[in-house]
Amino acid sequence: MSLGTDQQLIDTDWLICSGCRSLVYRRRFADELCVCPACGHHDRLSATERLTLLLDEGSCSLLPAGTGTVFDPLEFVDSRPYVDRLREARETTDLDEAVVCARGTIKGQPVVAAVMDFRFLGGSLGAATGELITRAAEEALAERVPLLLVTASGGARMQEGLFSLMQMAKTSQALAELDEAGILTLTLITDPTYGGVAASFTTLTDIMIAEPGARMGFAGRRVIEQTIGQTLPADFQTAEFLLAHGLIDVIQARRQQRATLGRLLSLGGPRPPDLPAVEGAVIRDVAELRSREAWTVVQLARELDRPTTLDYAGYMLDGFIELHGDRMSADCPAIVGGIGWLDGVPVMLIGHQKGHGTHELIARNFGRATPEGHRKVARLMRTAAKLGMPIVTLIDTQGAEPGLAAEEHGQAIAIAENLRLMSGLPVPVVAVVIGEGGSGGALALGIADRVLACENAVYSVISPEGCAAILWRSAAEGPRAAAALRVDARELLRMGFVDGVVPEPEGGAHTEPARAAAHLRAAITSSLAELLPVDGAQLVRDRRARFRRHGAQACP
Repeated sequence: MSLGTDQQLIDTDWLICSGCRSLVYRRRFADELCVCPACGHHDRLSATERLTLLLDEGSCSLLPAGTGTVFDPLEFVDSRPYVDRLREARETTDLDEAVVCARGTIKGQPVVAAVMDFRFLGGSLGAATGELITRAAEEALAERVPLLLVTASGGARMQEGLFSLMQMAKTSQALAELDEAGILTLTLITDPTYGGVAASFTTLTDIMIAEPGARMGFAGRRVIEQTIGQTLPADFQTAEFLLAHGLIDVIQARRQQRATLGRLLSLGGPRPPDLPAVEGAVIRDVAELRSREAWTVVQLARELDRPTTLDYAGYMLDGFIELHGDRMSADCPAIVGGIGWLDGVPVMLIGHQKGHGTHELIARNFGRATPEGHRKVARLMRTAAKLGMPIVTLIDTQGAEPGLAAEEHGQAIAIAENLRLMSGLPVPVVAVVIGEGGSGGALALGIADRVLACENAVYSVISPEGCAAILWRSAAEGPRAAAALRVDARELLRMGFVDGVVPEPEGGAHTEPARAAAHLRAAITSSLAELLPVDGAQLVRDRRARFRRHGAQACP
């Protein structure tokens, strides 16, 4: 691999990292894939280097790059004629355009890749660039294989005027056609990715991965500062900033990208065999459950050492990849979600995340989802529906986040949108109350084909203390309210709010988390075994009929 474009040569053996200004041994820098071993700065790669890095050896087959003609519809001249700039870019880079498109495999998984090269006129989006990216998308559509976009661009190519601007529309509608066809799309964001490229195909893919430190935005930092007269944060528009603000899914170091992409690309492959059912995994007979005081169950449901969604993901799923953000403004820490493999079947796992100690509880907002959290749920569910992937939700919250910010950001609307979305998902959905199921915040993850509850879980319209404070004028009457509300799993099964109960180890899931996870895994596997063969339209009809029945007896 050649020396990265941002590094300053000292001599044939040493260079200065442009990130931290440290001396780096040139051979080691190349061995580290042009990543500084001192500070982790990811230097730019050419399109050819990127294809070599990502695609399996010997699998790369370049797509046609065009005729090499000069497209200069405006006969544009600034300090130099545009045609001269274009010819010079082709001579210095040995490329026809700012993107190289190819078909190949990554970890054996087929892919069509469109890789941008910043060396070619700053990776600017010209008519030929947009045409080649669109053709790559059309190739992916024709072959029904995933599309990978690797971006590096300063934005639109001004010398081509509106012809450049229209490439945003053309490439975006090409992505829309892949969405309609249910074909997986991925973006790998490299530094920098700006302007029309960021505001079109880059940010329309199912999953967005960024290299550490990679910058992405609509307008550049200098333009924004000059326009608004404000000093921006040091990490503004970096991958880390984007992740914190819910705009990308994952930050991935260069050495790990092939493995991650290979796992994700397998989602575009043939449907794996159906899951096997596990006899007795779910208790469906009320008589098999012992009667206990509701308040005792409430206390067990709130036990801080109970396994969380991320704990269960680690126990139950292979290769779990957490995905982040609502693609709008934030990444709610109270909601976690991502893709993992259950006996070879990819599933979208989404759940509340409380944590085990004071520090984590505070960091996770005690499992109370914000509107951004509910919008993250919706985004991940739409991705699962597009790809035909079953969804598993794990519910553990006293309720959705209350307060000024939540109301300003539309908490009620976000919950309502999730209820509507889940009712029409054409893929199997299994929801499990693993701890507390409180109010609309729980139901926002609970519209499912199979609704289960762990043996020591509770599900209620309000917390017992909240009910007691309102109706008995004292939160101390919580135990009385819990009994009156009939919140425990036995009562939930008897009244038909859950379809079955997942057994727990004696003393509760927190006493033997691995065993509790084995029980949960068997219950989910068995439920999906029943649902996976069912047609999507039938799933929707049955799910809606299931929830239509609740309370129908109130008006005989």
